[in-house]
Amino acid sequence: MPAKTAKKPPLPADDETVEIAELGESLGFLLRIAQLRAFEAFFDELSALGLRPGEFTALWLVLRNPGMKQGAIARSLCIKPAHMTKLVDRLVTAGLIERVASPEDRRAVHLSLTPEGETFAAARKDDFLALHQAERGNLSEAEFSDLTRLLKKYSGLD
Repeated sequence: MPAKTAKKPPLPADDETVEIAELGESLGFLLRIAQLRAFEAFFDELSALGLRPGEFTALWLVLRNPGMKQGAIARSLCIKPAHMTKLVDRLVTAGLIERVASPEDRRAVHLSLTPEGETFAAARKDDFLALHQAERGNLSEAEFSDLTRLLKKYSGLD
């Protein structure tokens, strides 16, 4: 009796189209793909700044919340304390942020922009806001508004 050969699955008509099936209904999967696309846009537009998206986001929050505790900013960004410390270390080394220990609790650290950080943020504000326009991709204004509203609701930011 001849040996059976395993049947190969048929090749898709278009070998570039990947079937994602039920993953297309997974919020986690869709958010991750959206995040990767947003990061790609960030690096395409702002890579010359020498900052990663998380660093720029932290810098922006410190700009908008001077003197805020490092832990509060970490919690608002859902960043673990150890990771936030490393992120802030990079921004301190770059001369953009300064740490000030709380006189009441030496474990608490308050963050502020340095004069160089303020200049940097002011000079890049238009670039950063233009990036937000580019992130909208092929969404209409109404679709983008709906998406951000729903993401804020889902994230508890509304």
